[in-house]
Order: sequence, then C-alpha cells, then structure tokens
Amino acid sequence: MIFITVGAQLPFDRLVLTVDEWAGRTGRQDIFAQIADGTRPQHFDSVDFLEPAPYRERMVACDVVIAHAGMGSILTALECGKPILVLPRRGSLGETRNDHQVATAERLGSLGKVTVAIDEAELLEKLDRVDQLSAAGPIGNRASTELIDRIRGFLGDVDAGRV
Repeated sequence: MIFITVGAQLPFDRLVLTVDEWAGRTGRQDIFAQIADGTRPQHFDSVDFLEPAPYRERMVACDVVIAHAGMGSILTALECGKPILVLPRRGSLGETRNDHQVATAERLGSLGKVTVAIDEAELLEKLDRVDQLSAAGPIGNRASTELIDRIRGFLGDVDAGRV
C-alpha cells in the first residue's frame, strides 16, 4: 500500500493531483492519502487529517510513503523503516513561505535517506518505479547519549558565559 501524507498544516494539491493522475493512468488502487483540506483525488481514498494513532498505523502498514518534504513526515517514515519519495513544497509557488523543503529534500536525498522528485514530471517518472524504492533503514526515535551529552555541555557553557 502507498501512503501519501501532506502534513497537518496545509494542503498540497500539486503532489496529490500528480499521484492521482498516475493512479488513473496505471490503475493502481492500493493508495491512501492524508491531504489536509485539499482537492479530493478521484482514484484513491483520502481524508483531511488523521489522529496520531491512525496516522502511525497507516505508516506502519504501508509499503512506501509519498510526502511533502516536511520533517515530521520524513522522520516518521524513517522511524518505521519505510522508503519515502518526497516532492518538496516550493515557496515560489506559494505552497510554503520559502524553499526550506527544497533544501531539506536535497540534503536528505544526498544522504540517501529519501528519494527526491524535484517536480511533477520527475515524480511521475519515480512513481513508475515506486515498487523498486528501498528504505534507508530505520532510525531511532531518541537522540543518542553522545548527542545529549554534547547539548548539555553546550548549554552549560552558555549558562557559564563561555559561549
């Protein structure tokens, strides 16, 4: 099953309607989407929002995640060990306030954590091979002891006026 998520804040019609076009062309039916208050797709089921428990259930049950390049969606997919295909929202298209999702997608793509489609044409190309995507491997849902110790040390330095 393919799980599409656009996050909890804004719809992302460019993503949803591109996947809807692909689903109509290919006949792919095992798709479910959380789309905020966006345009309803014709070729798969969708809801505006999911509470945390059903959201996680969908994430665990799916074979692949297709999402915006929001950190919540990405981290949840990585925690669940799912392959994730992202289409970043673009500030220039009024989909978000700036291009931070483009930067996020490019960086995580370069690290092999996500597969990035930079536009609708590339998304359609990657959807044709969606079953070949592989997960980057699950990540933990807690920070490492080393990271926590370094942050504590930095905060101690700040409190002591050394930074």
